[in-house]
Amino acid sequence: QVQLVESGGGSVQAGGSLRLSCAASGLTFSSLDMGWFRQAPGKEREGVAGITPGGTTYYADSVKGRFTISKDNAKNTLHLQMNRLKPEDTAMYYCAAKYGGVYPWTYSRAYNFWGQGTQVTVSS
Repeated sequence: QVQLVESGGGSVQAGGSLRLSCAASGLTFSSLDMGWFRQAPGKEREGVAGITPGGTTYYADSVKGRFTISKDNAKNTLHLQMNRLKPEDTAMYYCAAKYGGVYPWTYSRAYNFWGQGTQVTVSS
């Protein structure tokens, strides 16, 4: 049974930092494309960051230079370090995994597995 379990969300003030984690089980973590998505109330789900099995990373323009995606294959864990947080970063954050493919990392429908989400709230 595949499970993706996010943790690390919370409430911070603008300018603060949070580190999200996603613990994966039941899948071959090291061979999957992994991604972080977020969804704010009334908005569509959007890709925040992605990482390939080889370690190539991708970021949404809105988070470049502030967020860092990383993974620990030995621990089957994905991370998202979020620095200099802004109120517009407030959203539910989701971890996702997919078996490669031709779709870009931002295409949420290409992902095969999703976590339940962790809430991030940034106050001004």
